[in-house]
Amino acid sequence: MALALALAQEAVGWASPNPAVGAVIVKGGVVVGRGTTQPPGSAHAEVVALREAGEAARGTTMYVSLEPCRHYGRTPPCTTAIIQAGVAEVHMATLDPNPLVAGQGKRELEAAGIVTHLGERQAEARRINEAYAKYITNGRPFVTAKFAVSLDGRIATRTRESKWITGEASRDYSQRLRRQVDAIMVGLNTVLADDPQLTVRDGGSHRRQPLRVVVDSRGRLPPTARLLREPGHTLVAVAGSLAASQLETLRGAGAEVLVMPDKEGLVDVAALVTTLGRREVTHVLVEGGGTLLGSFFDAGLVDRVAAFLSPMIIGGSQAMSPVLGQGVAKIAEAPRLRDVAMERLGDDFLITGYLAPTPWSI
Repeated sequence: MALALALAQEAVGWASPNPAVGAVIVKGGVVVGRGTTQPPGSAHAEVVALREAGEAARGTTMYVSLEPCRHYGRTPPCTTAIIQAGVAEVHMATLDPNPLVAGQGKRELEAAGIVTHLGERQAEARRINEAYAKYITNGRPFVTAKFAVSLDGRIATRTRESKWITGEASRDYSQRLRRQVDAIMVGLNTVLADDPQLTVRDGGSHRRQPLRVVVDSRGRLPPTARLLREPGHTLVAVAGSLAASQLETLRGAGAEVLVMPDKEGLVDVAALVTTLGRREVTHVLVEGGGTLLGSFFDAGLVDRVAAFLSPMIIGGSQAMSPVLGQGVAKIAEAPRLRDVAMERLGDDFLITGYLAPTPWSI
């Protein structure tokens, strides 16, 4: 199962909106097939493993990180392929929260005489597909809020300089985060201050570029912004009605313009998240700045926090903070992270935790 989970981890982001799954087929203590979920429309992990095993699959044991599907989607059911291949035993780490599966795959295998086992390393398996679980049960993407701060809680100096607060190890980790999500979101001020590319830049090992989303309530994104010239797709979310000339300028620069409801003069981020879910975006990485992150925290839209802490002091009353918005009036009202973990990255520390439970309701 450890190998199946490692294979599943490789597919995180790449397989979206499908779950990231790993499958291993064992015969006589020897691995005869292994598979990872391929991009949408291609083979699932179980089928990839069965193809590798070939005729040797008969009478084997399969280890799979998620319950095999039993419905027709972009591809045929995996349960059918497993039964036809003559697999004798299936170990699944966790059931699939998809209402179209939700235990039915397990029951179909058992009805065909296949011995099933459930629950081995379940917590790890569920963590791998936490974004998928939220998306498939309520249609909204999982939201990770990410920011890097100095020891005194600043994301930039009073002159808005922010490169680099964190070290190389933290920046490498950020690239891994980007590779695992469907969309990277920033506010206009971040684009104006940093002119970011918002791409995965890890030596070419990535297999796709996430959707770039710029929240630009008044349509002021410069057509010269670097992110508009990068591979992949850029979406600019604007609020309410803008002049036709503004919309055409953005479109002419290569952006897709999404007109969203106006909430107190800004893009309604809750409506934006819902819209992204309809586009099969399962995981959004919100990278800032403070106004955008503040609006997400104020609206209760954040599922997970990834905060990089650098051992430096920036100081200054005008220095930038990572989360603005309205905030809370009392300490007792402040949202607290659960399942908190800390990891050292060079001289920095990464603190992660959750604000909302993943909806594994089965």
